[in-house]
Amino acid sequence: MERPTRVVVDCSTGITTLVELSDEEMAQRKIDEIASTQRREAQEAETQAKAAAKASAAVAVTLAQVVDSLVVQESQ
Repeated sequence: MERPTRVVVDCSTGITTLVELSDEEMAQRKIDEIASTQRREAQEAETQAKAAAKASAAVAVTLAQVVDSLVVQESQ
C-alpha cells in the first residue's frame, strides 16, 4: 500500500512537491479519524435519544387522553 502524500508548494519559486506523510502525520491522521467517528456517533446517539423522548411523550399524551376518556365515561 502506498503511503499517503501531501503537497508542498514553495511560493517563492512556484515549485510543487509531493511529500510522503511522516509517522507523526500518519498518527495525527488516525487520531483525527477516531475523533471524527466519535463525534458522529455522539451526534447520532443524541438524535436517537431525542426521537425516543419525542415518541415517549407522544405515548404519554395518548395514554392520558385514554384515561381522561375512561374517566368521563365512568362519570356519565
